[in-house]
Amino acid sequence: MRTNLFYIVLSAYFLTIGSSNLFAQDLPKSKKSFPAKNQATKPEKPLESETELPNPTIKKIDTLKLDTVKKMKSVLEGKVKYRAKKYAKFDQKKKIITLYDGAELNYLDYELKSGIIVFDYEKNEVYAGRLKDSLGNYTQLPLFKQGANVVEPDSIRFNYKTKKALIWNSRTSQQEMNIRTDVVKKENDSVYFMKGARITTAKDLDDPEYYFFARKAKLVPGKKVVVGLTNMYIANVPTPIALPFAFFPITEKSRSGIIPPSFGQNNTRGYALQNGGYYFALSDKYDLTVLGDYFTNGSYALRFESSYASKYNFNGNVNVRFENQINSERGFPDYSKSRVYNIQWSHMKDPKSNPNSRFSASVNLGSSQYFQQSINIANIGSSLNNTLNSSISYQKTFNSLPQVNLSVTANHSQNTQTKQISMTLPTLQASVDRIFPFAPKDGVKKGFIKNINLQYNLRAENQFQTTDTLFFKKEMFDKARTGMQHTIPLSTNFKVFKHFSVSTSVNYQETWYLKTIRKEFQVTSNPPVLPAGKVVTRDVNGFDAFRTYSFSNSVGTVIYGTFKFKETAKIQSIRHTITPSISHSYLPSFEKYYDTYATDASGTMARYTRFENGAFGAPSESFANNIGFSINNKFEAKVRDKDSTATAPKKIVLLNNLTFSGNYDMAADSLRWSPMRISGGTLLFKQKMNVNFAATLDPYALGDKNQRINTFNIENGGGLFRMTSANMTINYSLTSSKDDKKKNIQGARNGGREDDLFGNNAEINSPQVTDPNEEEEEEFSGFYNAEIPWDVNLAYSVTYSNITGEKKISSHSLMVSANTNLTPKWTIGVSSGYDFTNKGVTFTQIRLNRDLMSWNMNFNWSPFGQNSFWGFFIGIKAGVLSDIKYDKQQQRDQTLR
Repeated sequence: MRTNLFYIVLSAYFLTIGSSNLFAQDLPKSKKSFPAKNQATKPEKPLESETELPNPTIKKIDTLKLDTVKKMKSVLEGKVKYRAKKYAKFDQKKKIITLYDGAELNYLDYELKSGIIVFDYEKNEVYAGRLKDSLGNYTQLPLFKQGANVVEPDSIRFNYKTKKALIWNSRTSQQEMNIRTDVVKKENDSVYFMKGARITTAKDLDDPEYYFFARKAKLVPGKKVVVGLTNMYIANVPTPIALPFAFFPITEKSRSGIIPPSFGQNNTRGYALQNGGYYFALSDKYDLTVLGDYFTNGSYALRFESSYASKYNFNGNVNVRFENQINSERGFPDYSKSRVYNIQWSHMKDPKSNPNSRFSASVNLGSSQYFQQSINIANIGSSLNNTLNSSISYQKTFNSLPQVNLSVTANHSQNTQTKQISMTLPTLQASVDRIFPFAPKDGVKKGFIKNINLQYNLRAENQFQTTDTLFFKKEMFDKARTGMQHTIPLSTNFKVFKHFSVSTSVNYQETWYLKTIRKEFQVTSNPPVLPAGKVVTRDVNGFDAFRTYSFSNSVGTVIYGTFKFKETAKIQSIRHTITPSISHSYLPSFEKYYDTYATDASGTMARYTRFENGAFGAPSESFANNIGFSINNKFEAKVRDKDSTATAPKKIVLLNNLTFSGNYDMAADSLRWSPMRISGGTLLFKQKMNVNFAATLDPYALGDKNQRINTFNIENGGGLFRMTSANMTINYSLTSSKDDKKKNIQGARNGGREDDLFGNNAEINSPQVTDPNEEEEEEFSGFYNAEIPWDVNLAYSVTYSNITGEKKISSHSLMVSANTNLTPKWTIGVSSGYDFTNKGVTFTQIRLNRDLMSWNMNFNWSPFGQNSFWGFFIGIKAGVLSDIKYDKQQQRDQTLR
């Protein structure tokens, strides 16, 4: 508080006593006077005032000179508010003003509230304290607020001349930290000296779970806290953890600073310093974190992490990771060395910022073995994933007539087992919306002619096929395949016999390439033995194109059937919906685009097309004339609702999308029938269990060499169909609460699963900080909860294979994940499974988590298997003290591949 507090309190004095009258010439006759006494006003309602006061130091002056005296300017800089519930007492003799019960003073950005406020304007001091109620409890503790800084002491003594103050048993909050002190000396508006300070991030300052006790401390609000000898107390019990001095940064904005490393040990790399680095607070919209690891055998790792956001525009994050891994020591037989990296980028644009323009990115690429070998990643879901996928896209809509859509996309797909990479950089797509040239102006389209429409689509791609060792090297770009494809579909639809929907279309396609091939037999000069040469494939640079067309027709309808039961029955009716359809497709032969070449010196010829290595494939040489069929079934039931107040029965799905499909090729000389595909699914147990199944039925038999032959299976002594493959998956999720479970976002971003069937994602030695955007915790109701929340996830999968007559179960497994809160603060989880085919337990993880109010403790253990490890962590949740932690783990053994 500043010296203006003197005038704030004096305003209460002048507003309550009243006003004095001055006369220019004649003085009024004096009336009978009485000695001044202490006076107190007790209004029926609280005293309130808002005014701008004159200078309270004006003395009595000679009335003859009054006309020549200039009016003194008020020293107050703004309006003053004061309030007291019971009374405002003024003692002129002692020069003391007292505001009692609910006392308040407001001036500029100062606000003082207390049970009692006493102002001694002779000593230039203000005192604010609390009151006692009838039970002897203290109430109405002082509250002093200046801007965003709030102090809640037991009492405060302030000198407005020197700007110094003494504050007893004060409580204040500075960002995530709460501070309680025995005595505070306010030197000025920006420096406070504290004695007996308790610094904590706990919400309850009177009974914190932990605190740092500093004998002496210095507080600069909004900037820092510097302390002397400091001890850590847990549950008011001193610990041997002590520091001779400490520095706590306090700021409303992000500040750059050093991130101290964690100490660790690895079986094959020695001792380590991990996750140490520097945080760069570059802006309010983006930041950068640089982290590194170093092992005593020479291994090291670097990570660059950045988050950015622009409100109502976009947000995203970028992670770049590189590791130089060395196992064992040079000269030992198990010595090995490798370099792995991973790049992740996630970007989302707010669709409201520009509805006609959209940009998004989801990138996850790098070394195929990064998640299997990484020093810091210990997530089985990420390490077992076989593919890494990336996509960056920009879409633009032009609101013309007709509407035009444009998109540019870059896609990446990487197989971590074969190390093969497929990439399109970029893919350009453009389309013009449907045009109905024969539709009337009123927009009503009915019949064959009026429904005729055409559309234009363009797709251009630049494709690359490579491995991760050649990624973005010259060899990758040398094998690029570039092409452009134009498609113009012309179609119409109409109804016949009122119940059948007919559609017909003609599709024209033109494909452009900038590179084709030529095959020829090259004779060697002096062949030692036959053959006297080899087939050589050469690239031919230059523009070339081919054109194709096709026809298709389809007819379908919808059939409904309902079987009703008695009204008293639980199941009142069953409805069967059948959606049959028959289609016909015709594709002529484009043999004119095919040439011949010699395969050997004898002159044996073979056919090929110069477009066969193109980005969009090659034209078909074979003639196709197919008839396809599809029958989709859906079964629904109406059951009586258990709720007696319900007025209508409840509808449930018994079987959803039971589909039979296949086709017949009239142009083929043999094996005209394709295998029949059967698929379906349903939801059971109040839609908590999802069941999906599929099977392939082949009408043809197998020959002596287990190949398909042009003989029906029933004619070969078998059944009507031969099941070649079948699979079924069951996912069952059960929980005791309605709240959605938190998803494993980082695990999914790494390429794993969002659930915890393969364990939770964990980065070794990484700070585990509470998300500030998370909702506030529920009020603590004790360490026991009669209602124990829990959740269970089951995933069952079985696959049958009989393509070549093997008749075996190729895969058969059951995965389970369960979590429960034994108490409101104890969480236990387990993930495991069993492989019935290989007869072994799959990845198993046991998780224990303890919420210690301001702290968090967890323990993860994978007891056996190739990915066995354990890790223990305990640390403070608040980000400002996240470096105060203990982290210990046994890292899983990693094998370089």
